[in-house]
Amino acid sequence: MKKWQCTVCGYIHNGEEPPETCPVCGADKSQFVEITETENEPATEKTAGTTPAAQPTALDTPAPPLFSFASITTRILKHHLHPITVHFPNGVIPVAVAFIFLAVIFQFAGLAKASFYNMVFVLLTLPVILFTGYNEWKQKYQGAMTNLFMIKIISALVVTATAVIIVLWHIISPEMLKTSSAMRTFFLLLHLIMLAATGIAGHLGGKLVFKD
Repeated sequence: MKKWQCTVCGYIHNGEEPPETCPVCGADKSQFVEITETENEPATEKTAGTTPAAQPTALDTPAPPLFSFASITTRILKHHLHPITVHFPNGVIPVAVAFIFLAVIFQFAGLAKASFYNMVFVLLTLPVILFTGYNEWKQKYQGAMTNLFMIKIISALVVTATAVIIVLWHIISPEMLKTSSAMRTFFLLLHLIMLAATGIAGHLGGKLVFKD
């Protein structure tokens, strides 16, 4: 049976033909290449009186500047900084959402303040996460615009937008949670939207990693 590999996410499919779309990243059938066994090439004999051409070595290739943009982005991808950094807000956001709802239920201002500080932390980490995520998408996944990546991008933008609104709203109107109003309901709804977008982005990220 033939093996086909998705050139976008690396998923391997067994079958006579590649799938119409990649079940992991949604890439089109044309993005699949067949995996074939490479045969060992016979060793070539040296011809008398000839000198083999000099082969380029690592010393012949100039190394890129240590702190160039290309060098930095390559190191970001090599050391998996996006999966590492994204765990920080993914762990903090559920806590912040739990704190804000408990603050409303028990009318405890301390929990509301704790939720606010957690949201500030999330907001401060987002630029790094967005940059490392964009870098990984462009370099590792060739900037593919399949449904999976579009949903991940939209989810990241939703998390960013809701985090900005929540933090600014809390700064402008810190006493808003003490009153029962439609605005407070909308404020709480923003937290749930952020939590849902975070969960969707995390789920799709896991799908890319585990290929299922």
